[in-house]
Amino acid sequence: MRVATFNILHGRSTHDGRVELDRLRAAVRELDADILGLQEVDHLQERSSSADLTSVAAEAMGAGAHRFVAALAGTPGGMWTAVTGDEQPDEASYGVALLSRHPVLSWRTVRLPVLTRRFPMWFRGHKHPVLLHDEPRVAVVAVVDTPSGALSVACTHLSFVPGWNRHQLRRLVRSLEPCRRPLLLMGDLNLEAPAVTRISGMRHLGGAPTFPADRPERQLDHVLLDGTLPPAVRAHALELPLSDHRALVVDL
Repeated sequence: MRVATFNILHGRSTHDGRVELDRLRAAVRELDADILGLQEVDHLQERSSSADLTSVAAEAMGAGAHRFVAALAGTPGGMWTAVTGDEQPDEASYGVALLSRHPVLSWRTVRLPVLTRRFPMWFRGHKHPVLLHDEPRVAVVAVVDTPSGALSVACTHLSFVPGWNRHQLRRLVRSLEPCRRPLLLMGDLNLEAPAVTRISGMRHLGGAPTFPADRPERQLDHVLLDGTLPPAVRAHALELPLSDHRALVVDL
């Protein structure tokens, strides 16, 4: 069984700045994952051809089960609001997705703590910090009926704000306590491996730098295990023709 996590940057290439759906389809086919977690996923956004990127990926992957969970409604970086659950299906939104070739027995959404105040970030070339707002963060959780038995899988994208992402990871791990084991937690956690394993108490299934995609120096994307599964036989980071992250692929 192959599992993978990929921050797709809403399907955009950092080389030409374009979002091409065929390029996304080709990338998903190359991953050839049985279970795939995606982050920075657009739903009906103009910048990504007003497409449902989760459905595009699911068709390319052959995933009979998939779910997109919005973190915000509206346009990221523009006019957006935190998702309340009252949004319409045809409303533009942005979030995370989980896709599976195996049947899914149940789905669950976890909404993570939101940093409501602005925070300072320092950027190269700026003399002074820039005050920013963070985005709402969510996790999508599924119980997948694999040939080896039921498996819980969670996919998330944590804050890039130092310290706050650690707080979100602790809260997420507590919220996953009732889930059946084995449990996989995957996604762009915006933390490196030592902090992730220390905070989560889970076992790392593969180590490889994933960011930035062209010359990766840090591993921000992770696949973690709580419980017992057949051992990982291979884990590697795969550069694809879109995104500023590499995908992390683990073969069990």
